[in-house]
Amino acid sequence: MTNNDAVRYDVADGIVTLTIDDPNQNANTMNETYRASMEAAVNRLAGEIENVRGVIVTSAKKTFFAGGDLKLMTQAKPEDAEALFENVESIKAALRKLETLGKPVVAAINGAALGGGLEIALATHHRIAAEGNYEIGLPESTLGLLPGGGGVTRTVRLFGIQDALMKILLQGQRMKPAKALDIGLIDEIVPAEELLAAAKRWIEANADSEDAAKQPWDRQGFKIPGGTPSSPKFAAFLPSFPANLRKQLKGADYKAQKAIMSAAVEGSQVDFETASRIESRYLVSLLIGQQFKNMTQAFFFDLGAINAGKSRPEGVPPTKATKLAILGAGMMGAGIAYVSAKVGIEVVLKDVSLEAAEKGKDYSRKLLDKQVGRGRMTEDQRDDILERITPTADYADLEGCDFVVEAVFESVELKHSVFNELEPIVKPDALLGSNTSTLPITLLAQGVKRPEDFIGIHFFSPVDKMQLVEIIVGEKTSDEAIARAIDYTKQIKKTPIVVNDSRGFFTSRVFGTLVMEGAQLLGEGVNPVRIERAASLAGFPGQPLAMIDEVSLTLPQKINAEAKKAAEDEGKAFPDSPAMDVINKLVDLGRKGKAAGAGFYEYPEDGKKYLWPGLWDHFVSEGADVPLEDIQERLTFIMSIETIRCLEEGVLRTVPDANIGSIFGIGFPPLHGGALQYVNGYEAADGRIGIQAFTERAQELAQKYGERFAPPKLLLDKAAKGENFA
Repeated sequence: MTNNDAVRYDVADGIVTLTIDDPNQNANTMNETYRASMEAAVNRLAGEIENVRGVIVTSAKKTFFAGGDLKLMTQAKPEDAEALFENVESIKAALRKLETLGKPVVAAINGAALGGGLEIALATHHRIAAEGNYEIGLPESTLGLLPGGGGVTRTVRLFGIQDALMKILLQGQRMKPAKALDIGLIDEIVPAEELLAAAKRWIEANADSEDAAKQPWDRQGFKIPGGTPSSPKFAAFLPSFPANLRKQLKGADYKAQKAIMSAAVEGSQVDFETASRIESRYLVSLLIGQQFKNMTQAFFFDLGAINAGKSRPEGVPPTKATKLAILGAGMMGAGIAYVSAKVGIEVVLKDVSLEAAEKGKDYSRKLLDKQVGRGRMTEDQRDDILERITPTADYADLEGCDFVVEAVFESVELKHSVFNELEPIVKPDALLGSNTSTLPITLLAQGVKRPEDFIGIHFFSPVDKMQLVEIIVGEKTSDEAIARAIDYTKQIKKTPIVVNDSRGFFTSRVFGTLVMEGAQLLGEGVNPVRIERAASLAGFPGQPLAMIDEVSLTLPQKINAEAKKAAEDEGKAFPDSPAMDVINKLVDLGRKGKAAGAGFYEYPEDGKKYLWPGLWDHFVSEGADVPLEDIQERLTFIMSIETIRCLEEGVLRTVPDANIGSIFGIGFPPLHGGALQYVNGYEAADGRIGIQAFTERAQELAQKYGERFAPPKLLLDKAAKGENFA
């Protein structure tokens, strides 16, 4: 093996071991070094085949194989299409040759096998995985790609079209080895130290078996499980596939999922080699497109930077919360208690009465009972978690707590009162966190004796499902406090972003622009069905009018009143927006949102919510003529422009925080890669892509719909220089 080889070739007792070990990278990827090395190894195998009894494919890295080289892949341009296709076909040719050598080939999977790693393993006849807490799967769809190294073609032939799509391909499920074994992606799990010995045993047992040395699809009489479009039974329900996909995606244009379904169905109707070429063509079409670049920037590079601790101050030793005080046992406090107790943290859940605190604990009990009922947890495990939550109405029970999360009502006076009571009781160095969603942290910190230990820890509802935590840094918050808040967020298996203090911070402020734009569109007479559907088609997981109902219509009123008072205190004018006129009118009509049972929607007890028919009487105008594309882009642009303002004002600290925060926290369409990546990768109607095209479109929207769409100075400066937000 030379310095440029990524595959080591060893022979012992007629068994060849191909060990993948790229000397130039921490993880093995499908780069040029791998391609050339695997091709050379397989060619050598073919030349020595008479002396070979079987082949083991394994890895010398901690992970088995990491997949494609995403950094290189995101640089692909339309003019690179032909070269990309030839390269992909070359990589796949070596794997096809390996599985058709006529000798049994076994994959010894010693660690994570995601994407290309699993595709290599799928090109072997038997897959053995080491015990461990790593992941196996084909997650390409989550990055805007399809598994183009044979993943679609082989899984369709292993599992059938429907199971391959639903269980593996469309959602890009990552699974632990036990789950992969359960569905048939791997064949065995053995202790890590026995992995190679188990692989050799399998070869010894199957060295003379013709069937063991052939993939199912290469055996005579093979038929794809469940049938293909040429079988009448399958053909009868094939039309439901695209309809169901559209329903799952809510009509949004997720190109990867569409390509995966097309490649699976088309490839099922032809021979293996033709199916593989179809798969390659769909892969290339995604590689040269913008959506893959957007999604990979967010879900691989930006999320990777956050998970690697790029926002965590250096030089602060890692910490763990051991005893957590939660003030307020409502929906948020109860959810925080659940996620904290689940990872082993002792929780004291305090409310004004023991009854209210017990009710907060019941929230955890209900969630855990569901898991027990589904066989995901034992009763003993449930009881252990519940024992960690101590409900109380007595501040004295907070003694010994090293971490505080306050989750009481949004009132400065109330929050000051709570911290005044608890601060002398908790540990003298306890971190003091507030779950406020809008109130300035610097203002709240005035109510404590240790403002350097005070920080915002903003969760999203429902806490057990929402991945993001927004950490807000006040004027006096120390680096140690930031580091401890990040450590706690990671401890409870959430994703932290770090922002600087301001009214509304980042997420609440930008979320407000989205929902108020929806209200403004209604105020302009636009049919509310059109508003909500436009949001779905644009890729929003939620719809603006429904989301206002979720948070309540009185919250925008309260935020507006506070902003108005702050402006007046500074001697500035603050006119109410047309959106507030809509909100105020609905509140006057007694429609305050979902919790009140009536808002933009009706909430019947025995059925699904539906838009209140009165909206047509009060707001909808036949003459309202806002094009669908304008509705969609008003919703996306208003969020991106406000995000740019947050960056310009220093509220946002990094671009990854903006992108991940906007997707995970406030529902910015994932297919655009986040609120700032959307600007970088904006695709104009005339085909131009990038920040200048976005700026020009923002100016058009400002002329048509108002100054709120006018490009901020930071955007104009970036566009003039041709610089991306990076």
